[in-house]
This record gives sequence, structure tokens and C-alpha cells, in this order.
Amino acid sequence: MIELILEAQCTACGECVTICPSNVFDGGPGGVPVLARQQDCQTCFLCELYCETDALFVHPDATATHDLTAIDVATGDYRRDSGWGSWAEDAQYRNEHWRMGDVFALARSRT
Repeated sequence: MIELILEAQCTACGECVTICPSNVFDGGPGGVPVLARQQDCQTCFLCELYCETDALFVHPDATATHDLTAIDVATGDYRRDSGWGSWAEDAQYRNEHWRMGDVFALARSRT
């Protein structure tokens, strides 16, 4: 479930708000999103994947929230391990995420 938005890392691009199939986020002060409907999170990790500044942390437990702080988490690991962003060309992390384009387009169309 989505747990944290690290405001210091967030650029207020709005990508997480746009990509979320569950409409979990609302726009907040200065464009930084807020967790408005955390319990609606499907733990799909799309927001974490699309956040180029690693300002989000999604916990793999989809059933409960966790009392986490920025000190408790290592952001960017999921993007790295999934071969996204700056790791897309790294042979160590390369994957075939490009094949998910149709799935992501369908998720976006359902919001």
C-alpha cells in the first residue's frame, strides 16, 4: 500500500496523480500530492515506477498501513530492480517492461 510521499524529493510533476488507477492522490499545496484515499491503493506500484525522483514508497503489504518514516525506507529500489529510469539500459537490471505498455494504457483509461 502507498505509504510515503517524500516532499523534499517531490517535484510536483503530478505523474503519480495521473497514473494511479485507484485515484489515491489529491493535489496538495504547491502541487505536491497528498494521500487522500490511502486505503484504496491496489499496491500496483505504478506511482513508484513513474516517480522519476523516487519520492514515493509503496509497501508490498496491500492489506494494512505501516507507520513508516523516510528513515525507514530505501526509495528507488523498486524502480532500479524493475529496470526503470536510469537503470533501463543497465544489463544488470534490464527487463522487458516495455511489454507492459498496453496494460499501463488500460490502467490509465480506467481512472
